[in-house]
Amino acid sequence: MNTEWMSQAKCKDMDPDVFFPSDGVGVQVAQRVCLVCPVKLPCLEYALAHRVHEGVWGGTSERERRRLVRHRRSTTVTTAAATVATTATTATAATAATGATEATTATAATGATGATEATTTSAVSLPARDPQPAGRH
Repeated sequence: MNTEWMSQAKCKDMDPDVFFPSDGVGVQVAQRVCLVCPVKLPCLEYALAHRVHEGVWGGTSERERRRLVRHRRSTTVTTAAATVATTATTATAATAATGATEATTATAATGATGATEATTTSAVSLPARDPQPAGRH
């Protein structure tokens, strides 16, 4: 993972102990530094990607990062389930549409054949005309 962002961090020249506090007041002090840091998000992503459990990273406490990880996992699972459901629904709709198209095509073909048969039947069922008698025109 790219760590060039670390050179722009507000904490780069500070005592690291500030960001590894032992109490809630210390966490708030560290979070105030992170609040105005231009690389707050890359710092947080670094801590999440590397599973850094201790200290304040990207303005988040250990507890807040655990909460974020749980939320991302549940969102990923929910998103994956939604993707599967959407894919299944789309496949079902496509199958239904194909079936409807095939049924319409079959009906149209049957209807056309029926019309041809009806025309043929009509032509056959018409009475034959008597030929004109031979001396009259």
